[in-house]
Amino acid sequence: MLNQAKERIPNIPLLINAVSKRVRQLNAGARPLFRADPRMSNMDVAITELAEGKLTVEMVHHQGSESDRGESLIQL
Repeated sequence: MLNQAKERIPNIPLLINAVSKRVRQLNAGARPLFRADPRMSNMDVAITELAEGKLTVEMVHHQGSESDRGESLIQL
């Protein structure tokens, strides 16, 4: 599954951030987007969701009010 997730999101730091954010959502009580085996870790669930295309990553560019430097955010 990890290789499939890397094919969908080849930028490794972005993939790590996406998995991390989704794991936090699952830890907070979000439900998996597929029928997950109860023995799967939340990290495995997040990677599977990305690999199967059930989640997408969107980069959003925000301009700060105090500087011209923009920040990239990951939205799931």
